[in-house]
Amino acid sequence: METQKIDVETASVKLEQVKNEIANAFIGQKQLVENALITLIAGGHLLVEGVPGLGKTLLVRSIAKTIGGDSKRVQFTPDLMPADITGNIMLDPASGKFITRKGPIFTNLFVADEINRAPAKTQAALFEAMQEFQVTLDGEGHKLPSPFMVLATQNPFEHEGTYPLPDAQKDRFLMKIIADYPEQEEEKIMVTRVLNGETGAELSIAAVNTVLSADEFIAIKNLSASLRVDPMIVDYAVRITAATRETPSVETGAGPRGSLALIRCARAKALLNGRDFVLPDDVKAISIEVLAHRLTLSAESELEGLNAKRIIENLLSKIEAPRGITEE
Repeated sequence: METQKIDVETASVKLEQVKNEIANAFIGQKQLVENALITLIAGGHLLVEGVPGLGKTLLVRSIAKTIGGDSKRVQFTPDLMPADITGNIMLDPASGKFITRKGPIFTNLFVADEINRAPAKTQAALFEAMQEFQVTLDGEGHKLPSPFMVLATQNPFEHEGTYPLPDAQKDRFLMKIIADYPEQEEEKIMVTRVLNGETGAELSIAAVNTVLSADEFIAIKNLSASLRVDPMIVDYAVRITAATRETPSVETGAGPRGSLALIRCARAKALLNGRDFVLPDDVKAISIEVLAHRLTLSAESELEGLNAKRIIENLLSKIEAPRGITEE
C-alpha cells in the first residue's frame, strides 16, 4: 500500500483546523494543546503533571476525534497489574483453546491517569509499548495501532500515595509539561457552557469534528520527520543537551535521547508554524519541556531552591544560538 503524501502548506492548514476543533471542547491552555500535538506529530509520548480536574482526559479524547482515532483511559492504582494494561493469553472454555485478550493499550491515544500511583512493575508494562510500539503476549509480538501515543498524567509528588517515576521511564517521554489552572476568562466560558447545557460532567466532545484520517495524520508525521535540519541546528541541540551534563547543580544530565528529542520536537513545531525548515527558536522554545524531566538534580541544588526549569533557562541564556539559518 502506497504511503500517502502531503505538502507543508496543506499540513499546516490541517493542523490549524485540528487546533480549532480541539478548542470547541478543550478551552484555553493553548501551549498545552500545541505541545500535545508536537509530541504526537513527532511520534512520542507526553507526561503531564497537574492536579486532577484540569481536563487532561478531555484533551486526549478531543485530539483522538480530530484525527479519526480511538482513545482509552486506565486509572493507575496500587493494585493495577501489568496484564490490566497489555492483556493476556487465556483459555476459552467454549472452544478449549487459548485466545489472546488484548488490553486497553491497543488504541491510538492511551491515557495512563495518575501513573505515579502504580507500582514499578505495572509502570514497566508500558516500556515495550512506548519504545517498540508493540506488546509481547506469550512470546508473540503484537503491533500497536498507528498513530500511537501514551499520555500519562501524574499528581505532584507532594500528594499522598505518589511515587517518582524511574529515570528510565521518564526518559521514554518525549515531553513533560505542567498543566495549570485556566485563566479566569477561560473558566467563565467553561461554566457558561455547562449552564447552557452544551457540556456536562461527562466532558462532551460532541462539538469536535474529525478533520484528518489516520492515514493523513501518518503522512503529516512522515513529513515532519523529513523536514530539513541544518547541521548548525543539530550542533545547537547537542550543545544544549551536553551542557546539562556539565552543570554542577545537576547530578545526572540528559543523555543522547534528549538531543534526538529536541530535533524531533523542533521539526514538529516548525511544521505547525508552516515551515519546512527548523529555526534555532524552535529548539529553544521546547527545550524545557523536552529536557527538564531528564535531569536529576543534586541534593545541594534542591536545598538552594533550584529546579530543572531554572537550570535550563540559565543554560539557554548562555549558549549561543546559530545565526543565519534561513529558508535557503
